[in-house]
Amino acid sequence: MNAIIVKSLSDIYTVKYNNELIECKARGVFRNKNITPLVGDKVEVDLDKKIITDILERKNSLIRPPLANIDQVMIITSVKKPDYSDNLLDKMITMLEYNNITPIICFTKLDLCNKLEIKKINNIIKYYKKIGYKVYKNTEIRKIKKVFKNKLTVFSGQSGAGKSTLLNKLDKNLELKTAEISNALNRGKHTTRHVELFEVYNGLVADTPGFSSFDLKDIKKEELQNLFIDIKKYKDTCEYKDCSHINEKECNIIKLVKEGIILKSRYDNYKKFWEEGK
Repeated sequence: MNAIIVKSLSDIYTVKYNNELIECKARGVFRNKNITPLVGDKVEVDLDKKIITDILERKNSLIRPPLANIDQVMIITSVKKPDYSDNLLDKMITMLEYNNITPIICFTKLDLCNKLEIKKINNIIKYYKKIGYKVYKNTEIRKIKKVFKNKLTVFSGQSGAGKSTLLNKLDKNLELKTAEISNALNRGKHTTRHVELFEVYNGLVADTPGFSSFDLKDIKKEELQNLFIDIKKYKDTCEYKDCSHINEKECNIIKLVKEGIILKSRYDNYKKFWEEGK
């Protein structure tokens, strides 16, 4: 019978079949083949033995967080406590573009900002919207509710950015744990210990363990310009077809950055990822 894994704890997998939750184990053959069932996997289940017998083909998967068949990721982006990091935001967007997963950006904790900081964040929001991303503030609950229907959505971002808090606002029945921010470390404590899917507004949503860093080691330098959609839009306007948009004198991308058409922080992060890449 076809089912979907909605929770994983140790070697116990909770699958959903016909609105019923069933705890199962996986066939030993998966371990022998070095295959790990993931939350989000569509699986075949022997209901009598309560064993996952087969994992259907995945459209995508992530290692951190360990999830499969993701439609979109809501990147919960704190502007204060922890402080806003354009580098982390662009890393996450780049990773998602590489995996053909739709990024959605949600800014949190704007109530902690002064007027000057609010103006700066609003300009950032305006830019990301302009280049084609869905961007929300965590106060825009009505708008956010509309994005989940028939989708598997991952909530991800820094620890303490407000993932679980926002999910609790969306559905008070979830009662997910939240924690205070450490002022000394400028980050939150991990309150999400495992990956689990919840039903939210006719879709499935995953609250994932927070993280503060990851790398883009699998992405080749030459691929980066296609993963930055604002650079990709103008890359063919450069004089040289193989332009890296790093040091070339006639590079139109560099010119557009100077003119303010491409956000400087986006370009700076593109350069950093290029220098870190292989």
